[in-house]
Amino acid sequence: MKNSFLGILFGLLFLTGLNSFSQTGEQKALESKKEQLENEIREINRLLFAERKQKGSVLDQMEALDQKINRQQELIRVTNQQSNLLNRQINANIRNISKLREELESLKTDYARMIRKSYQNRSQQNRLLFLLSSQSFFQAFKRLQYIKQYTQFRKRQGEEIIEKTEALSALNQDLTQQRKEKDLLIAQNRRVRDQLMVEVKAQKDLLQSIRQNESAYAKEIDAKQKEARAIDRQIDRLIREAIAASNREKRGSDRTASRFALTPEATLIASNFSANKGNLIWPVEKGVKKQGFGVYQDAVYPGIKHQSNGVIIATDEGAKARAVFEGEVIAILAVPGGNKGVQVKHGNYISTYYNLSELYVKKGDKVEAKEALGEIYTNRSNGLTQLKFYLYRDVTRLNPEEWIYRL
Repeated sequence: MKNSFLGILFGLLFLTGLNSFSQTGEQKALESKKEQLENEIREINRLLFAERKQKGSVLDQMEALDQKINRQQELIRVTNQQSNLLNRQINANIRNISKLREELESLKTDYARMIRKSYQNRSQQNRLLFLLSSQSFFQAFKRLQYIKQYTQFRKRQGEEIIEKTEALSALNQDLTQQRKEKDLLIAQNRRVRDQLMVEVKAQKDLLQSIRQNESAYAKEIDAKQKEARAIDRQIDRLIREAIAASNREKRGSDRTASRFALTPEATLIASNFSANKGNLIWPVEKGVKKQGFGVYQDAVYPGIKHQSNGVIIATDEGAKARAVFEGEVIAILAVPGGNKGVQVKHGNYISTYYNLSELYVKKGDKVEAKEALGEIYTNRSNGLTQLKFYLYRDVTRLNPEEWIYRL
């Protein structure tokens, strides 16, 4: 009976431990996500909402507000998940505390009964008579073993009472701490919601001002789209020219092919680049993603869709663009009426860094990961310093957010 009880107890403890481990892992993941979002919001405030940048275009302001609101909504969602997880942990602790109290009371009752019985039979003479009244040596040996086991069992029950008392105390402490954490999360969520309401109001006011002067907004959008198309065309043309030039040097290669004919060394670099998918370094030392990859809705007119073939990263004035991986500079971009850019080949992968005011490299240079390629241009009209980053495999566009760590 005792072995069966202990087996059930250990099984419950094991399952509780697994559940606690799972919840701890989930809580750590949520806390990490929350810290990431808080850092992004701080960077958005620092890089996109500084007082000196309030004179920026309504398009810049609208995009920045939209981005900040999205991050705040995500932060609220994550803190709600944390609060719900704490609720589950608190309820589980309450159930465990109740169960432990019942088990502790049962143990104390059994232990008290054993102590009374031991007291009644406490004399050494009674034990000796119990042994001497044995009908055989084997029975006497068994009775001696019983006395020893009875003593050990009583000792073990005493230890178990101490252990359960300590476990109950620890659970009560955890419960108190969890309730404090939940109160802090609720207070934080309230502050974020209040700030979100401020940002939403600012966005509505800005929307009203934009709709009073739609032609100016349309002009800004048109200018941005023209620049994006010009960059896309030049990137595509330079990559195809680089493929043709590279393949001309290799016998048997198709000069009109849309893929690089790779040497063994280039194949190794490409393989290493591919193996680092999701873990490549940022093309700037620090910053915040301002515009992601792919199709997105217009901040003012959701029915209008825009296409982004790269990502835009806002950073500090004077920041440098840096290579995300080792490679070779294969082209320098120069968009008419725009700024400069650099293309770096990593086997058959090409990373492009555009919106540079100054270049530190030239075509044919070998570069290492983190090596500075040029200084990023700062727009004096709005104070924004933004890098436009693109990633290709041969002539195929890739989503940089899937390749750069936590982009």
